[in-house]
Amino acid sequence: MELVLKLIALCLLTAVLTLLLKKDNAELSLLLTVSAVLLGMLMLLAAFDEVSGLGAELLEMTKLAPTLFVPLLKVMAIALIVRIGGALCADAGQSALSALLETAGAVCALWCAVPLLRAVVDMLEGWI
Repeated sequence: MELVLKLIALCLLTAVLTLLLKKDNAELSLLLTVSAVLLGMLMLLAAFDEVSGLGAELLEMTKLAPTLFVPLLKVMAIALIVRIGGALCADAGQSALSALLETAGAVCALWCAVPLLRAVVDMLEGWI
């Protein structure tokens, strides 16, 4: 809960400052936004470590193959990075770059999910 409150404060403060700076210095405003995003991501690393530790425990308890979960984690990471990167591009007024990033994210997510999709196809072939 404390982490979320800190992130909310960071985002609101950054939003107000960027609104004030955007009129006179749009480049500095964008740099401030990028800096706040990076700081927020660093703040989230501790929470991510705990969540990944729990995932490792669950994976060990269920005795499922890691090849089933690794693609899911990769796809989730790609989705988060693309969402933030696309929003930054849109804020910079580069909607075409934002669209390209979102398309690249979808392609990379599908590419990372290929082992999982192959496992599903193998399972379906076993039923037939």
